[in-house]
Amino acid sequence: MGVPRTVAIMQPYFAPYAGYFRLIAAADLFVVYDCVQFPRRGWVHRNRFPRADGSLDWLTLPLAKAPRDVLIRDLAFRAGAAQAFARQIGRFPALAGTGPDSPLSHALRDLTVTPLAYLVRLLGMCCALLRFPFAPVSSSSMGVPPGLHGTERILEIARRAGASRYLNAPGGRELYRSADFSAAGVELRFLRPYDGPAQSILPRLLTESPAAVREEILARCDLEA
Repeated sequence: MGVPRTVAIMQPYFAPYAGYFRLIAAADLFVVYDCVQFPRRGWVHRNRFPRADGSLDWLTLPLAKAPRDVLIRDLAFRAGAAQAFARQIGRFPALAGTGPDSPLSHALRDLTVTPLAYLVRLLGMCCALLRFPFAPVSSSSMGVPPGLHGTERILEIARRAGASRYLNAPGGRELYRSADFSAAGVELRFLRPYDGPAQSILPRLLTESPAAVREEILARCDLEA
């Protein structure tokens, strides 16, 4: 029997913590889960960054107003987003102190694409610094019937990806049952809880050695049933 093809399916978070990148490092295919409702209190459009005094504060992407049920793939930036965002970034020395020639700094400030493309591009640039292969597929491109929800939708994405193993973050234990996946011929595995720093990876990659952050991530990629 061959090695299972492992798929991870996750919403595109804004500069997430290092633990998020374990899904990319440990999976054969990373699916950007963009065909679901935008979670307004989640981490897709915002994260917390250190201010000059060390306290954490929110940095929020300047999104255009949208219906409550808008999908992640359909988000848009509001008029004047780049200028408003640049003013926000100025509150965070770890972000504002990087030179304009830094590719990561430039990507952070460049809002000329859609929010989805922005988020995926930023994830990709972080992965490049971490030396993790990153060739994601969007769930919207997979033709999943819109009537499927929850476990059924995840299993259909896994089936269309040709996966025999689904890898999820530790928090997914409350959402999925192993028996449901086994019945569909898919092994359900979880990453163990992450015991590294919980802050966004972005200031870390701007101020620390990406190689050291990479080793930290790889050392915490153990899978659990």
